Amino acid sequence: MTVRAIEAIAEADVVAYHSARHGRSIARSIAAGHLRPDHIEEALVYPVTTESTDHPGGYRGALEEFYAEAAARLATHLDAGRTVAVLAEGDPLFYGSYMHMHKRLAHRYPTEVIPGVTSVSAAAARLGTPLSEAEEALTVLPGTLPEEELTARLASSDAVAVMKLGRTFPKVRRALERSGRLAEARYVERATMSGERTGRVADIDPDSVPYFSVAVLPSKVGKVGAAPEKEGGSPGEVVVVGTGPAGPLWLTPETRGALAAADDLVGYTTYLDRVPARDGQRRHGSDNRVEAERAEFALELARRGRRVAVVSGGDPGVFAMATAVLESADQETYADVPVRVLPGVTSANAAAARAGAPLGHDYATLSLSDRLKPWEVIAERLRAAAAADLVLALYNPGSRSRTWQVGKAREVLLEHRAPDTPVVLARDVGGDGERVRIVPLAELDPAQVDMRTLLIVGSSQTRTSRGPDGTAYVWTPRRYPEDGDGA
Repeated sequence: MTVRAIEAIAEADVVAYHSARHGRSIARSIAAGHLRPDHIEEALVYPVTTESTDHPGGYRGALEEFYAEAAARLATHLDAGRTVAVLAEGDPLFYGSYMHMHKRLAHRYPTEVIPGVTSVSAAAARLGTPLSEAEEALTVLPGTLPEEELTARLASSDAVAVMKLGRTFPKVRRALERSGRLAEARYVERATMSGERTGRVADIDPDSVPYFSVAVLPSKVGKVGAAPEKEGGSPGEVVVVGTGPAGPLWLTPETRGALAAADDLVGYTTYLDRVPARDGQRRHGSDNRVEAERAEFALELARRGRRVAVVSGGDPGVFAMATAVLESADQETYADVPVRVLPGVTSANAAAARAGAPLGHDYATLSLSDRLKPWEVIAERLRAAAAADLVLALYNPGSRSRTWQVGKAREVLLEHRAPDTPVVLARDVGGDGERVRIVPLAELDPAQVDMRTLLIVGSSQTRTSRGPDGTAYVWTPRRYPEDGDGA
């Protein structure tokens, strides 16, 4: 307890505290040594805690009625001129019962809220480990969240405290395991009180966990990157991840978790620069044209026991690093190295969302780069997709050394598409230089296309429209003409 809290109890005429129906109050037990015989005590006993109720308003209705009655009881003392001290374990406004009194009374009576030590801070102190350091973000989660939500947030967060365990503990433990963070999770029960217990979450008996317990994922600073390189020992792992088109806003929770857990990050330097730097993590940047070498380097690190994240742009399985890694992993040398591929937001989906819904029906995805396949193959596939009346998402349409493919592709497409077919030119979607334009196919200018541009060419059914603010949208209807005539 703080000195000011003790002073407030001494100044009070009335001491109020919440409790379950058994009548025992943790808040009162903490303050018991400071209560006087002449204190008027108001026990605010919950009608329900976790059990069911026959209240006509259900569980929520029963609690709302209780809070109103409890506030009225305190208001009676306040109207009589008495000073009321409401006891709250931890901090009064941090998942505390007091907040329900505060919302009903603070606007009517002079109020002082005295901060307290939260269970999260107490748990970290008892574990003797930093909770968060440097630029780490601390996330506090209630164990009552749905399991999928818990798993996603655990995977994507730095330091974490999960509160309200008790009956939620089995679910929280599963979420920790699914997010890959069970091994680092610590358990604290009744921090700073009698009956205190600490340990590893993985070792705790679920039937022994009370409500007043916390699961803690402490600071990672100084811990990431600690995996030794052990030639011939058990291998680490390679996880291939995509950063989406531009960076953090496009990352999935699963990808965030994999990037945070990695000992080493391997990738094209431009993509690595999108990933926040972490203490102890090794970063291995390279040129964009050495995919095979990069993949083998990552696999070699994993073979020595490192946890490696191969960083790709967009989705790693769409014209990106996943294939290169799996191709290299097929060698006998790396037969024991586990490889996982995590999905990401690919450029076609990002560009389509910015433009509206041009990929609303069947579509084909092609790369116009002739670096790994001859142009004749590309042209043949363009003709086949165009003849099938598919919307086309065209990756790698041009670069400083490839300036003619867009013009050739336009010629091929005009054999099967009307001149006014809408084409989306999406450049640097999600980045500082983002620009999305819509032009007719006949007016597609190769000079306006570079290596950071993605093209989406509509089908015979693709339409354009404008919103109330004049914004142009491109969309392809989900229903196709029954007679098969795309004209």
